[in-house]
Amino acid sequence: MSHVNQHISQLREDFMKSELSENGIQKSPDLQFEQWMKNAVESKVNEFQAFNLCTVSKEHKPSSRIVYLREFGDNLFYFYTNYNSKKAIEISLNKNVCLTFFWPELERQIRIEGTIEFAEKEKSDAYFNHRPLESRIGAWSSPQSNPIKDRNALEQLVEENTEKFKDQHIERPEFWGGYKITAHYYEFWQGRKSRLHDRIAFTLENNNWKIERLAP
Repeated sequence: MSHVNQHISQLREDFMKSELSENGIQKSPDLQFEQWMKNAVESKVNEFQAFNLCTVSKEHKPSSRIVYLREFGDNLFYFYTNYNSKKAIEISLNKNVCLTFFWPELERQIRIEGTIEFAEKEKSDAYFNHRPLESRIGAWSSPQSNPIKDRNALEQLVEENTEKFKDQHIERPEFWGGYKITAHYYEFWQGRKSRLHDRIAFTLENNNWKIERLAP
């Protein structure tokens, strides 16, 4: 066993910062998510808006990556990306996705399952137009998830598009925009002592949220 593996195997840490009970939780998961998000902001959690997005390929192989949440509310979650990317291709084949937020500073995790669709074009346009100039040019320049020769090839595309759009308003490319996830399942996880963690799940059934405690 390598030194690093030995170190990992010996790591032990008790989670004791907070607790989560059925009596203290919001009765609607979107409100509970908002409350925990506010806690993360107030606690200055690093990259609190980042979440792991899991999709599944046509071969039923899962893949995941970290993306940024850009808007949420009423059980809807928005993010933006290239519509030709690997995740976008997988989304086109399977509308079921999973999101995971992990905030170690608060010893908390939120897992969300739902279905995904394109965001409204107006939202995609508005978000794109508020991006920094370099990010808008980058969206036009990157053939996301496709092989490229080297870094120089990418930088050459950026230079070409910088010149192309010089002194012009840069419209959002059709291959870039937002996605909207509609949640139908949440799990709120709060770390507790001796690995006896609190796990409260919300499941949407007949337009009502069923609340259950899960064993750690």
